[in-house]
Amino acid sequence: MDFFPCMLVLQVQRKQMNEDFLDLSKMFNAVKSLVRVPSVDPKYKIALLASKQDHCLVDLLHAWQDGKLPVQISSVISNHDRVGNTHVMRFLERHEIPYHYLSKSKEKNVEDEILGLVEDTDFLVLARYMQVLSGNFLKRYGKDVINIHHGLLPSFKGGNPSRQAGSVFQFPNFVLSFLCFYAFEAGVKLIGATTYFVTEELDGGPIIEQMVERVSHKDNLLSFIQKSENLEKQCLMKAIKSYCELRVLPYQHNRTVVF
Repeated sequence: MDFFPCMLVLQVQRKQMNEDFLDLSKMFNAVKSLVRVPSVDPKYKIALLASKQDHCLVDLLHAWQDGKLPVQISSVISNHDRVGNTHVMRFLERHEIPYHYLSKSKEKNVEDEILGLVEDTDFLVLARYMQVLSGNFLKRYGKDVINIHHGLLPSFKGGNPSRQAGSVFQFPNFVLSFLCFYAFEAGVKLIGATTYFVTEELDGGPIIEQMVERVSHKDNLLSFIQKSENLEKQCLMKAIKSYCELRVLPYQHNRTVVF
């Protein structure tokens, strides 16, 4: 019998919190005021966008299944047509998460289709989605879009250096970008990953999280790629958690405070 009155009091307090923080934000000319109480507020609703490489997508799906990712996944959108009998498709079917394959053609605008699918989401996650979203899309969507990049920005910009080079290197079960192949051949000692907010500037948005790992002459191409993909998964996961916990504060033109 104590549960309902306690929840009622909490709801009343919750409404008052919004009003109090809004007043406080106006005192300091804040851009916006946002308050979240995890035990009361609904989880953020997100859509995941991914292309052929699925290591980040699979990692996020399993973290969500295990309760480690505080979001509600509304759908997965891709420019890659995954066949039905794959791990990803079986997982999505089991959890009743819609999968939308959107092929690119002159007859239709893929961005319009995406907008129609994500209009009720709170933010988007690009889990190795190898298509550039236009400034028009970002303005029409009007909410945050988080992306993972296989390198330490602002160096090594570009979503798919292999396209720029005109070739893709194949290695067992991996699609290697020219950048990764070049980095291995160049004998780099540190590799990295960057998670950031998507803006109209290619790979130029405010950085949320960065991670690095040491590599050496002992690594072969396979271990090099595995380390790189693990960094991407960890960096993206940590950034999403920080964002959901309101620990990411954008300020000035292109900076963030993460605490």
